[in-house]
Amino acid sequence: MEKEDIKHILEELPAGKNADQDQRIAKLWLFQLNNKNRATLPESEIEHSKAEVWQRLEQRLASGSRSIKFWPRVLAAAAAMVLIVSGLYFFNSDSRLLNKDTHRFSNDVEPGRMGATLTLANGKKLKLSDETDGALAEEAGVSVSKSADGQLVYIIKNGAVISSGIDATNTLSTAEGETYQVKLPDGTRVWLNAASSLKYTANLLDHGKRKVSLLGEAYFEVAKDKLHPFVVKTTSQDVEVLGTHFNINAYADEPVASTTLLEGSVKLVYGNSNRVLKPGQLAQAGNDGIKVSSANVEAITDWKHDEFFLDKMDFRMAMRKLARWYNIEVIYSGSVPENLQTGGWIPRNSKLSDVLKAIEATGQVEFKIEGRKLYVSKYNK
Repeated sequence: MEKEDIKHILEELPAGKNADQDQRIAKLWLFQLNNKNRATLPESEIEHSKAEVWQRLEQRLASGSRSIKFWPRVLAAAAAMVLIVSGLYFFNSDSRLLNKDTHRFSNDVEPGRMGATLTLANGKKLKLSDETDGALAEEAGVSVSKSADGQLVYIIKNGAVISSGIDATNTLSTAEGETYQVKLPDGTRVWLNAASSLKYTANLLDHGKRKVSLLGEAYFEVAKDKLHPFVVKTTSQDVEVLGTHFNINAYADEPVASTTLLEGSVKLVYGNSNRVLKPGQLAQAGNDGIKVSSANVEAITDWKHDEFFLDKMDFRMAMRKLARWYNIEVIYSGSVPENLQTGGWIPRNSKLSDVLKAIEATGQVEFKIEGRKLYVSKYNK
């Protein structure tokens, strides 16, 4: 990509000509990362390019022609790209790591995809990636279908008498390398991350409350219903709401269960403790009780937007995210320090090698792919 091509893309930003500007900006930076001539570019040229991106972003924001909600993600993505580009340029002045042992990534791994398994109350299993669109089943006055865009949809049939059916449990589960969406009968939308499961009755009701059980990670947009609170149960906590947007990470291999609130309010119950969260807060429930702090929403909900936002993330936590999405086993050499942090942003639809090269650019670790095993060792100069 020539400088004039980059300018052309940037010049389109203020005019609002790009439908997915945040992705275009990110891809622009990623292209620069993969440019074979980047090591020969003078630092002044890179600094000028970064400054130009920020100028265009500020102009676009000032124009006010799109919703302000779009911009935090754009700015975060661009900021992360600046960090990656800066790190790559500094580290790759001699290009040693990226040119070293290219066979390390010869067994590349494709990214995950949309897919899940629905287990009905009668035990019947439906592989949703294989099922055609349309009606799948009917239970307790609720029809279950698959929409054209691959979403699972529950709809209460006209005239149906809805009653609690606590034994008629459905389970929607994703394997490693899968993600899926479901629209529950009350209108609540749920995004299910990889290696996760959601259990619920066909009509959700249980003693006057809408209840679901979660293992793994999910993002919820809960439909408002003042008469029937919505409760998400995990192995260690309950989260109760009336109508709101929030993310829960309750994987068994994570040290704490994390709840992040984006809109509305939620009440988190953990043992004998409970806390009410405000938008932008993160609650972590573990052996030390409930700890509440400000949330990095972009990093926490990156998976919902098909992104890896890895800036200042604990290295091993980042590796667990990769392991679930690419269905791999991560094996560490004893030389890898415990207190590393990753950096940067990259689309989640990237091949594994692209993500690994971006992480390697920090000069801390290097990787080797062998089948479904990813070996991590300290960077050897």
